[in-house]
Amino acid sequence: MQILINNYNTQQLETFTQILKKDASSLVNEALEIYFQEQQKKLLEKNIADENALTNLDYDEFWDGMDIE
Repeated sequence: MQILINNYNTQQLETFTQILKKDASSLVNEALEIYFQEQQKKLLEKNIADENALTNLDYDEFWDGMDIE
């Protein structure tokens, strides 16, 4: 696997390794963990929204065609 990091992120990484006194690998791994958690959350929310869109009917849609006596 080859990963290229742009100049801005490289500079930020160097700055934060000094500020936080952590090595670059630790910072990258922490950032990726946060990123993946956020993406999983977004996917879960999207799946729930998609499921709700398929299953939620408004009042008229639910009762359409039903004869209630």
